[in-house]
Amino acid sequence: MGNFRLKVFRSVAKHLNFRRAAEELCLTQPAVTLQIKALEQEVGAQLFDRSGAHITLTPAGVTLLKYAGRIEKLEVEAQAALTPYSEGERGELRIGASLTIAQYILPHLLGAFQQQHTQVHPVVTTCNTEQVLEALVAHRVAVGFIEGPTLRRDIRTEVFLEDEIVLMVPPAHEWSERGFIDPEELMQERLLMRERGSGTRRVVEMALQKGGVKVKHLHLGMEFDSTEGITTAVEAGLGIGFASLWAISKELQVGSLRVVPIRGIQIKRPLSVAHPLGQEPKGIALAFFSFLRSRHPLKTGFRSRSWGVGE
Repeated sequence: MGNFRLKVFRSVAKHLNFRRAAEELCLTQPAVTLQIKALEQEVGAQLFDRSGAHITLTPAGVTLLKYAGRIEKLEVEAQAALTPYSEGERGELRIGASLTIAQYILPHLLGAFQQQHTQVHPVVTTCNTEQVLEALVAHRVAVGFIEGPTLRRDIRTEVFLEDEIVLMVPPAHEWSERGFIDPEELMQERLLMRERGSGTRRVVEMALQKGGVKVKHLHLGMEFDSTEGITTAVEAGLGIGFASLWAISKELQVGSLRVVPIRGIQIKRPLSVAHPLGQEPKGIALAFFSFLRSRHPLKTGFRSRSWGVGE
């Protein structure tokens, strides 16, 4: 349910910033701009004044925002009112997932879930961890999957898997036949990293700092917004990088990458399922959490609590 253009409009109006709205919606900035232009053509009026240093709502935009807020409230009320008439677990399950989970783990989970719930239609939005949490709090997704811990007090999490992040090098690298390297040796190499805001990057930096590595002294060669970008660059000999073992299993099997242990440093992280604090999952979301519990005994994470399903 809902008009997507109005959802985009509400986000831009809230932030008065196209880039921040794009981040909140897990869209590109050009996509947000396109939706706003289409909405302006639809209503026949300019909604934002872009002539100054900062965008502002036009009188037409202020008027539409009042009605857009009412429409959003009515959509939520309508969805709640229709819940008792739904035939079992059926309909759309909106999921936000960070990249590693979305690409390498979630497809297997959803395949098994749909075998039990054939009338459920999963819709997955892939973002980095921070963007997943923003989408969760804004109710754009019903379930969130994130990598690593979160310090947000409006989110509760439960661990469903443990992941290990490893240092990878190309086969021709001088470290490929080493039993291990010392942490300080990382300073000598060109390091390829995920973008800021990535759960993988945060966990790696925390583990390196704990192991005595001064992160600010590392030679950062490139930043990528996906694990594939890093693995491909490492395979091409452009540097070394860190990745989840889940993400590089095929490369390790064919021998295009090698894992190099770091003395005294083992990088493990929880993979967690998340939900807004204080709001119980319902309907399809509740069925999905129950399914997860049946496959993976969930461990309570930061600011989380039990929902009493499947225990």
